[in-house]
Amino acid sequence: MSALLDGVYEGSMTMKELARHGDFGLGTFDELDGELIAFDGEFYHLRHDGSVNPVHAEEMTPFASVTYFQPETTFTIDRPMSRTDLEALIDGLLPSENLFYALRMDGQFEQVVTRTVTKQKRPYPTLVEATKSQPVFTLNQVEGTMAGFRMPAFAQGLSVAGYHLHFVDDDRTGGGHVLDFTLLGGTVQIGQPAELHLHFPETAGFMNADLTGRDVAGEIEIAEGGASR
Repeated sequence: MSALLDGVYEGSMTMKELARHGDFGLGTFDELDGELIAFDGEFYHLRHDGSVNPVHAEEMTPFASVTYFQPETTFTIDRPMSRTDLEALIDGLLPSENLFYALRMDGQFEQVVTRTVTKQKRPYPTLVEATKSQPVFTLNQVEGTMAGFRMPAFAQGLSVAGYHLHFVDDDRTGGGHVLDFTLLGGTVQIGQPAELHLHFPETAGFMNADLTGRDVAGEIEIAEGGASR
């Protein structure tokens, strides 16, 4: 994630290879061309024009987090809950803030506010600059799936600390990186991956990036639109 902040958008792993490491997760694509969401072994490419398409095996990613989703906790929401309220509820159920958690929510949403980053051209801007012009979508009265992670504070820079979620609707007509939502009702599943495996790209951009001396938490907060809360 620190490299992404510095404008390292060159893909270093194909979707085919990424799928060998997990069937669930999120990320982005080569040259920051939209958002990735994966669940049930299906990987989708969400673009800035609002389109949703299954990924191609040879599409590349510069950043992704995936796992084999194995829910250990499942519960039902039967009343409207904001993002803030639901995150507080989940936090109260977790055994520790120092572990990694995979989160999936399926249900009916009163509203989901998303963004999708736009494909960038060289020379690449920083992520903060690239996301200033990102398209923002508001999906009303929609059914769909959110997939993502709650990462511990010490993971900031490797990934995004706190909650990081992507969304796609059941009709596969819209979605993106989640900025806010209100869940009317549905099912929440929480998994607890026990290991972290890190793949470092060997692209020229990564090898030559200066990943020191930056306000990683502050820049992530700006670029991710509050995802690191």
